[in-house]
Amino acid sequence: MTPLLEVSGVSHSYHTMEGETKALSHITFSIFNGEFVAVVGPSGCGKTTLLTLLDGLAAPEAGTILVNGRPVSEARQHIGYMFQRDRLLEWRTILANVSLGLEIQKRMTSQAREELISMLDAYGLGEFAGSRPSELSGGMRQRAALIRTLALKPDLLLLDEPFSALDYQTRLTVCDDISSIIRKNGKTAVLVTHDLSEAISAADRILVLSSRPGTIKAEIPLDFSGETSPIRRRNMPEFSAYFNLVWKELKI
Repeated sequence: MTPLLEVSGVSHSYHTMEGETKALSHITFSIFNGEFVAVVGPSGCGKTTLLTLLDGLAAPEAGTILVNGRPVSEARQHIGYMFQRDRLLEWRTILANVSLGLEIQKRMTSQAREELISMLDAYGLGEFAGSRPSELSGGMRQRAALIRTLALKPDLLLLDEPFSALDYQTRLTVCDDISSIIRKNGKTAVLVTHDLSEAISAADRILVLSSRPGTIKAEIPLDFSGETSPIRRRNMPEFSAYFNLVWKELKI
């Protein structure tokens, strides 16, 4: 089976007048279609830098990144990026916000509009299509941000701590909602997070990065007997064992 995402020997540094800061060193991994992979590591280890490279916003100094066998620079239209904050535009309605990417790409057809309305209905936002972002809760705003990303029908979703701005209770619920939406749509996703519980509850596999320069210290597959709900996973006996395993890798 050919991986959807292939990262081979990727290294990257930042250069300033003060000198060079090496962010990532010889990163290699593959992700297959439909996988949900989480990336964890200490602060400053290069997690967000890795997402930036995977999105093609910057080119690695060494190594290659392929999406569906093509250089990432040629496949950016197949990649969706969900940021820490929803970045909804207050002067646009929710329907207009989730339509924004399609409008920019000149793909906003009557059929696309109908599909967006169906997605809003399916994910509990149908009655808020004409509302402004300020009228929605934080969790609802994040769902709208995800719909905006999914509307472009990306093959690969990059999630940069998308729940970090939410309070703890909302964060649990929204993580469960968004994980379910991603899996229902059969999307391949890479989640960067500082929250180990979040990573373990949502992902199929965890990549543990070392301190800067980031290297892959461990790759941990997760098996919850077919259970994919993050909230339910947290109550399963395997959860604490995986948490201790990931924590141990981070502390070594």
